Amino acid sequence: MATLRGYADLLRLHFFFAWPLLFCSGYLLAAATYGTFSLADLIRAAIIGFLGFEGGLVLNDYIDREYDKKDTEFGRLTRYWRIFGTRPIPAGLVSPRSALLLFLILAVSTLIVIATLPFPHSLYVALIMLCGYGTEAFYQVKKRNQSFPIAQLVGRTDFALFPVAGYLCTGFPDTTALCYFLFFYPFAMAHLGVNDLADVENDRARGMQTIPILYGMSGTVWWIVVFLLIHMAAAFLFITRLDPIATTGVALGFALLVFAVVHLARQPTPEGGMKVLPLFHLAMLIYAGSIVIGSLL
Repeated sequence: MATLRGYADLLRLHFFFAWPLLFCSGYLLAAATYGTFSLADLIRAAIIGFLGFEGGLVLNDYIDREYDKKDTEFGRLTRYWRIFGTRPIPAGLVSPRSALLLFLILAVSTLIVIATLPFPHSLYVALIMLCGYGTEAFYQVKKRNQSFPIAQLVGRTDFALFPVAGYLCTGFPDTTALCYFLFFYPFAMAHLGVNDLADVENDRARGMQTIPILYGMSGTVWWIVVFLLIHMAAAFLFITRLDPIATTGVALGFALLVFAVVHLARQPTPEGGMKVLPLFHLAMLIYAGSIVIGSLL
């Protein structure tokens, strides 16, 4: 039973629905643009999104397995991301070898499903997947020793490209795909700032050069504000590609993010970051969900 709990935490299983939803928002946007929707392709995209993102989560834990042993705080971000509140590899619930094997199984399984996509879509998605795992590894290693947040700026392109990969399952590298990336990348940067703010105690213990360590609490709030302003500016381009339902979803997401930033400005602390992190995730779900609904109707 303890091992099963460890794997549940390793995979962040209580967020299982979020990854295919975000990935499929890209697929359905492309399907609506090109008129290529099929239920089989939607299911295939959902499988790719789920397996591929889960592989990235396992890779994250595997690379940082030694550093995670230094954690000093477990009741805040660890409990939020992991339903049983454990770091399963350093806790001995999942061995490093088993974690690596699981990552390889997930990665290979994802590539097998990607290979069933028609060419050149299979090539597009496979390249993004491999680049995503590469930038994730770069992010994990680079943030250990840096004086400028290059790890964050480069590494989180993996998250920003995730819905774009969904788009490329049936679409092409066009201006709509570019607009989705430009819309989602600054959101990913702002989200990273909130996540790091909530986990600053553990990052300090690990010796990680995250945004709060580099720029302090107030500097992190400014990081979040600046990237959200860029996010909102990019939205004016993105909504030209969206239907009214998805545009409404973007507006609702903005409202949540504005509320979150106001709260952070008043409470620029790990506790404040933890309180608003769910609002960022809810905004993301509203974005993706409204694109899905608008594309299907």
